[in-house]
Amino acid sequence: MGRRRRRYQIADTAQQLVGGFLLAGPFVVTEEVWVLASQMSWVHTLAVVAIVFGIGYGALYKADDDRDPDQEAEVAGIPVRFVSLMGVAYGSVAVLAVALTAPTTFLVEGGILSAPTETAVALTTVKAVAVGAIFSVVGAATADSVF
Repeated sequence: MGRRRRRYQIADTAQQLVGGFLLAGPFVVTEEVWVLASQMSWVHTLAVVAIVFGIGYGALYKADDDRDPDQEAEVAGIPVRFVSLMGVAYGSVAVLAVALTAPTTFLVEGGILSAPTETAVALTTVKAVAVGAIFSVVGAATADSVF
């Protein structure tokens, strides 16, 4: 008989945070991510968001036979664990980007944006956060599954 997983608890989000921040850090401070983000269209950004959601769902529920999304607590029909994972994946990248002044450092002072208006910096930061979330979600889901 397989071991039974415990229900979602706040400690699970704490584990996700550790993994999410751990893998997000190196990508927030990599100039190539910011250059890439500045060149992405919104179609590319939406594709990246879909990839992050797919990786997150697959890591939580398809790669782990002990978890059943239908048996977990839900918010608007979505498992709380998955909502937490997405919040951590994007939130950890956004928090690190702001805390480390990455948008100003790369987009404005680094000259990646030729016309660095506040709107252009904000929109490019959203794209960079989406790119960083690809890696953050892997760390967050792994930490959630392992611990």
